[in-house]
Amino acid sequence: MKYKNFPMVPRVVFGRGSFSQLNEILMPKRKNSEAPFIFLVDDVFENNKKITSQIPTLFNDQIIFIPTEEEPKTDQVDVLVEKIRNESNEIPSGIIGIGGGTVMDLAKAVAIMLTSTGKTEDYQGWDLVKNEALYHVGIPTISGTGAEVSRTTVLTGPDKKLGINSDFTPFDQVLLDPELTNGVPKDQWFYTGMDCYIHCVESLNGTYLNAFSQSYGEKAGELCHEVFYDGNLSEEESQDKLMMASWHGGMSIAYSQVGVAHAMSYGLSYLLGTRHGIGNCIVFDHLEEFYPEGVAMFKKMKARFGIELPTGLCANLTDEEFDTMINVSMGMEPLWENACGKNWKDTITPEKLRSLYEKM
Repeated sequence: MKYKNFPMVPRVVFGRGSFSQLNEILMPKRKNSEAPFIFLVDDVFENNKKITSQIPTLFNDQIIFIPTEEEPKTDQVDVLVEKIRNESNEIPSGIIGIGGGTVMDLAKAVAIMLTSTGKTEDYQGWDLVKNEALYHVGIPTISGTGAEVSRTTVLTGPDKKLGINSDFTPFDQVLLDPELTNGVPKDQWFYTGMDCYIHCVESLNGTYLNAFSQSYGEKAGELCHEVFYDGNLSEEESQDKLMMASWHGGMSIAYSQVGVAHAMSYGLSYLLGTRHGIGNCIVFDHLEEFYPEGVAMFKKMKARFGIELPTGLCANLTDEEFDTMINVSMGMEPLWENACGKNWKDTITPEKLRSLYEKM
């Protein structure tokens, strides 16, 4: 049997206020004054001087504000890569992503494509990247996606929603500063936190489960339980624990895989543009058949924070639209195999998926 030789993030800083150390982290990685650092920053911070004033720009460094209303797309990566190539005299010193999962994924993808040829869509899949990526740093400003630690960058392409899964995808450096999560709206905080919780449930109940993924998944699940169910945490404790839950949840699926909720939410996202976190929640709410205990706890967490999920998303879809969604979802073979075993196609049929989508 061949085991995964999994690449982990080699350097990580954790601590409240650690964002102020970014300059000293980047300085040794600066090639020269003509090789800029490119900062991809969630545009929610465009007028936030507290954040932008701490971004250590020098020489020809650029800050590019990224709109995050939609999920990241392969052609968005291509546009960014072309812009960076056209505006820099030299290959950049590195790419720094500051934001949520969308910005993390874009930063990883841009770092890969700056040293690769062709279009981003050519690399959607497993182990298609052949060249080492540019130095890249992830700085999450919301907790839950696990994008800061994973070997994938989830992108919607012209034909499919699928990550660039490769050994060159993980960040070279991650900076975890829980203070950066101040002011996240409650519903977004919940949906993204539940992305982490769902990672744990799917990993811990999957056929790919092993002691490595189990140890991280159990810890992440425990931390999510403390934040979203037990209560009695201060805001600081909640921020710190959820940031670590996100890290552990990402590590759990790194050595196993996610499952039904993620596979089906990719279909929603591809067809309807549903954001990843809320899409996972909408799907997971109907998956008692697959994850009875996990869904029961999810419903309690949802009630505790008064979260109302959208309904009727699929009410007016045509047969063709259902087929598109189902095809995207069924294309996520490793996720289905993890959830249901090697013979997953015996039980996961287009009719089965349609009946589930119709509930949403």
